[in-house]
Amino acid sequence: MEELVAPTWLSLSTAAAWLATFAVLLLFGRHLRHRRFNRPPGPRPWPIIGNLNLIGPLPHRSIHALSNKYGPIMQLWFGSIPVVVGSSVEMAQAFLKAHDAAFAGRPKFSVGKHLTYNYSDLTWSQYGPYWRQARRIFLTELFSAKRLEYYENVRKEELRNMVKELYESSNKTIVLKHHLFALNLNIISRMVLGKKYTGKSENAVVSSEEFSEIVDEIFLGYVKRMKALRKRFDRFIEHVLDDHSERRKGVEDYVAKDMVDVLLQLAQDPTLEVKLERSSVKALILDLLAGGTDTSTVTLEWAISELLRKPEIIQEAREELDRVIGKERWVEEQDIPNLPYINAIVKETMRLHPVVPMLIPRQAREDCNIGGYDIPKGTQILVSTWTIGRDPSIWDNPDEFVPERFIIGKEKDIDVKGHDFELLPFGSGRRMCPGYPLGLKVIQTSLANLLHGFHWRLPENMKEQDLDMEEIFGLSTPKKLPLQAVVESRLATHIY
Repeated sequence: MEELVAPTWLSLSTAAAWLATFAVLLLFGRHLRHRRFNRPPGPRPWPIIGNLNLIGPLPHRSIHALSNKYGPIMQLWFGSIPVVVGSSVEMAQAFLKAHDAAFAGRPKFSVGKHLTYNYSDLTWSQYGPYWRQARRIFLTELFSAKRLEYYENVRKEELRNMVKELYESSNKTIVLKHHLFALNLNIISRMVLGKKYTGKSENAVVSSEEFSEIVDEIFLGYVKRMKALRKRFDRFIEHVLDDHSERRKGVEDYVAKDMVDVLLQLAQDPTLEVKLERSSVKALILDLLAGGTDTSTVTLEWAISELLRKPEIIQEAREELDRVIGKERWVEEQDIPNLPYINAIVKETMRLHPVVPMLIPRQAREDCNIGGYDIPKGTQILVSTWTIGRDPSIWDNPDEFVPERFIIGKEKDIDVKGHDFELLPFGSGRRMCPGYPLGLKVIQTSLANLLHGFHWRLPENMKEQDLDMEEIFGLSTPKKLPLQAVVESRLATHIY
């Protein structure tokens, strides 16, 4: 028996030795490959987990702290995935402008695979012919100045509906997020889908609460629930597409009435460079619905939260509104250029509370050198607008909510349209959010009317310093605890 056992034991020992030697050579080889690159500074990674041990439940805050230690360009490892973080105006310009094409790729995250029909939307699709075509559709067909003007009455009607609901809640404590989400959902539903398939309307397929849950899961990125979420959304959007197809059936020279109509017409266009499949149409609709509801809602909730902590800013805004608009009418979209203080409040909110605090991750499409450091192809790129928005070399009193900085301060000429890298709420370059003109209109006009038409205060026995300002992290960064406030009418509702 011993003669049979010994050779087996020896062979196992030999195999183990070879495996150990191979592992050492493999690690040594990887080490040499890493040494070939002059990577940016950063914390030393642990085996397997990389630097994930340094990332807390609010990654943008953890990365902000690390950037303050290691500098404006920093190398991290998320497991075995290399991640480079830019956290200065100069680095943002390098990644998003000077080398925009080199960093125009997207990492293949689960959210893109499971929720956007295998990366078929604009946000997560890879840079190339399909993405360029989708971006062109968004810019020229869906968010053109002419089409946004065409839907101005829709935005006005839905804002009026929210105003009426707030009047009915006068002197009561409300959860502001519910009203803001319904406003933005109704606006984007009518613009994209042609009518309200959500909420309380007779055409509703899902309730506002259910759709809010869908959007929350999309932006929080709960991987385990993504497949189930995809099925729920697919049932909803198939109903919408069938409804539109039935409406178009047998009608010659049908004129598109909404964005779904436009997409369905383009799907039948034989001249498109890349055929627009039904799954692609659904993915693009998801982009429009989710992006058009969550970001505006989050920004407006943060704005009112900050204002409730500083009543003197509300008073300053009201003085401007009463002087420019008067008390006999509500604010229209065309009034916004004449309301610099309202615009300053919006900018300051976007500075302190960027909805996407590190922008949506990019990926290097080729080897590149930034600031003397090597960034190999496949590296994920993050631009920390959170850190840039708190840079004391750019902003005076960066942790304070001070709208006046955009009127009389050195920052007064900074805008949010992607050209000033100090403030990038919508990103910049090729991957900039194409729907920002719509989002900006909704945010500015909604905020102006919330301040012009209503008094706002915290619930009884709550002081300004007691208001919770914590956030939660996902693809967007909303308040951890939804804002509750008491609303009281200021203008007569009949004049709207």
